[in-house]
Amino acid sequence: MSRSKIKLKKGDKVKILTGKDSGKEGKILRVLPQKERIVVERINVLKRHMKQRKQTQPGGIIEKEGPIHLSNVMLVCPSCNKVTRIGRQVLESGDKVRVCKKCGQKYLEGKF
Repeated sequence: MSRSKIKLKKGDKVKILTGKDSGKEGKILRVLPQKERIVVERINVLKRHMKQRKQTQPGGIIEKEGPIHLSNVMLVCPSCNKVTRIGRQVLESGDKVRVCKKCGQKYLEGKF
């Protein structure tokens, strides 16, 4: 099974396309490239019932974000504020940039 390169980075704003949280937007907290999944803030919140382990660590219900598959999200361009795909270009100076397919805005590889 060949895996494609993940074009989304930590800190990018994405919109959820399918699932129980469809239509919501959030910021990427973590990218899991081996599993082709990402963790988005306040999306796919899982509740875990924890038992008290020590006197200092209380028990109760703990909420945390679960990973979702890359195919269920799309990037939101910060300049045109639309859901878009991402292209890649190498400038003459040798810098790699990501390009918004809707408005053509260019961003340095780490920043979007």
